[in-house]
Amino acid sequence: MTDAVKLAEALIACPSVTPATGLVFDCMEDMLTPLGFDVHRFTKGEEPDGPVENLFAIRRGPEGSKHFAFAGHLDVVPPGKNWNSGPFAPERRGDLLFGRGAVDMKGSIASMVAAVADIPADTGTISFIITGDEEGPAVYGTRALIDHIREIDETPDLCLVGEPTSVNRLGDMMKIGRRGSVNIWLEVEGSQGHVAYPHLAENPIPKLVTKLAELNSLVLDEGTDWFQASNLEITELEVDNPAHNVIPAKATARISIRFNDLHSGTSLSETVIAIAEKHGGKANPIISGEPFLTPPGEFSEMIAQAVKAETGIEPEASTSGGTSDARFLKDLCPVIEFGLVNATMHKTDEAVAIEDLRTLANIYRRIVVAALAVP
Repeated sequence: MTDAVKLAEALIACPSVTPATGLVFDCMEDMLTPLGFDVHRFTKGEEPDGPVENLFAIRRGPEGSKHFAFAGHLDVVPPGKNWNSGPFAPERRGDLLFGRGAVDMKGSIASMVAAVADIPADTGTISFIITGDEEGPAVYGTRALIDHIREIDETPDLCLVGEPTSVNRLGDMMKIGRRGSVNIWLEVEGSQGHVAYPHLAENPIPKLVTKLAELNSLVLDEGTDWFQASNLEITELEVDNPAHNVIPAKATARISIRFNDLHSGTSLSETVIAIAEKHGGKANPIISGEPFLTPPGEFSEMIAQAVKAETGIEPEASTSGGTSDARFLKDLCPVIEFGLVNATMHKTDEAVAIEDLRTLANIYRRIVVAALAVP
């Protein structure tokens, strides 16, 4: 049986700070090719958000069989300092495997590969949708992969994203949806002048403060059955004025809105733009993703049954947390996220329980077999 731990060590040993290219994809291809997968690799984009390498691997089953996809990312966040071992030198200490990406999400990808290694090719079609920029701008990654999949007409029936969704122990939570995200940059122009002669200048700060006060007082909603309340947060305020006796010429701010399915990125952007213009100024929104929900049903039940069979617990279906590439994949097919315990993701000394990698591989194997058996 293929060992998920050894696969995770091999992936961790390949430095892949976002955007990832090259060596880590070579490693992934070397894992999948012997298992009968046809591996497609391509690079998209230019600086500053690219180039980004992507991988789509598929092992086709009998004609007309179901198609199940795993999705994830090989890029990682920068390791930072003060590790007790090299961030890209995987090390087993006690019951844990340490290294950047152990949890988010090279460990899950290793468990995916181990899961399919022993599934006969005639069971059905299995694919891997793997990007190199989920931790970055996410401009030339999963969205480019979706375009590629549509071009070659290999759209899966179901997709599981291996994000670290578990909270306290492996299997206690899966994500059946996520809130949307929009960031909006606000700008108010004024006229620079001496503070002693305010009538000869126009201070943009009071207008910006009034605008932010109105935005901060908005109650967007009270939440829904599956989503928590939407929230608007002021995340940046900048005047760039080093002088104490000068009225500045410009003031800027940034807000971030995480929103549920009562809204869209466009509707919220239009609300903020209207408030910005009312108080004088501009608003420039960038929508990172729309909310989505894969309603509880056959797919989530497959995951719940597989988790219970291997761990004895039933996962909670949740929409909490930040965004992931599932926000793009939901346009391709039904998608659910399920993976390792997220306690150390993005932290110094990121680590995964060694036994969790093997258990996760068993869970993933059960999910694939169940999904491909659906009539």
